Amino acid sequence: MKTLILNVDRDNDFGRKAKVKSPIVGINENIDAANKLGQADPEDSDLNAIFSAISSYNHLIKNNVNKFEIATICGDINVGLKSDRILADQLETVINETNVDDVILITDGAEDESILPIIQSRIKITSIKRVSVKQSKELEDAYYRILKLLDDEKVQKQFLLPIALVLIVWSIFVILNIASSGFGAILLTLGVYLLIRVFRWEKNLSYFFDEIKSGMLTGKLSIYTYILGIVILIANIFLAYNNASFTSEFELLPILSFVSNMIWGIVIAGLLMVFGRVIDIYVNDKKIPWNYWLIPFSLFAFGFISTAIFNSLYNALINWPNTFSIEPFLTLSFIGNTITGIMIAIVGTITYHYICDIYKTEEKEFEIIKHTN
Repeated sequence: MKTLILNVDRDNDFGRKAKVKSPIVGINENIDAANKLGQADPEDSDLNAIFSAISSYNHLIKNNVNKFEIATICGDINVGLKSDRILADQLETVINETNVDDVILITDGAEDESILPIIQSRIKITSIKRVSVKQSKELEDAYYRILKLLDDEKVQKQFLLPIALVLIVWSIFVILNIASSGFGAILLTLGVYLLIRVFRWEKNLSYFFDEIKSGMLTGKLSIYTYILGIVILIANIFLAYNNASFTSEFELLPILSFVSNMIWGIVIAGLLMVFGRVIDIYVNDKKIPWNYWLIPFSLFAFGFISTAIFNSLYNALINWPNTFSIEPFLTLSFIGNTITGIMIAIVGTITYHYICDIYKTEEKEFEIIKHTN
């Protein structure tokens, strides 16, 4: 029965630093490899492991030289699937070359021990000897465990993502020389992130970005109208804020002014988004999406009626708390906008139901013709 004293270098320090080809089989070859690595990088932890393997081999052969062999196998700097495949192939080569029956495994840390299943699937392990510099053993364990923890996708999303967002937001504000506003922006970013996590909107956001990506690749018009609509909304927010009179003592007035100035920006952005969506559906499905018919009417009705209400309410409260005037609600502007909005909504509703009836009738006739044929 022959035993192999096996040293494992999972990230191939011997190959990268000492230019030694693996697998390294035999006592003289391992001593030579250890000397080369020691000259290339005296602080490498793999030196401890290979010298421990050499020491163990020298100690064991005192009783019977023919019962022991020594070898070092090396993986790849890309630790993982690629590295483990290389180690498995080299282990097969060593086993076939040395005709050993079991293994004494020498490692320099928890990372190398992760290949235990690979070794056990090919040969019996009778002993494991772990070698570390005494002062750094606990530190090495902690370092490896932290790396493994940070590799977890859940940990990355829960902890690394918010840290990354904070750093990005802060750096942007520093570059723009407005670091004083950076703290508020960071709080806003974290608040949005936590809101997304609480309501579990991650899948919706992922779907949204996938839609944008596919839209860019396939040339969907809706992607561009969505982007344009969002730009219009953002620009409209700044314009509405700029036009709002925030110097008033009555706090409700600037809010009413801001909302009033936002209305038609919302209407225009909504119309653009709906237009792009309708065109995409028509191009892809070769049929008109009648279920979108009512949306433009609703948006215009919303624009006229909301404008009438908020403008009149602003004018009615302009002298508050001294007086509240009802006259703005009796003006031709208020009545005209309100009636216009209501008429648009009525026309949209009637035509929508009329079109739905025609569309459903055509679908039924098509189904009947299809089945009779």
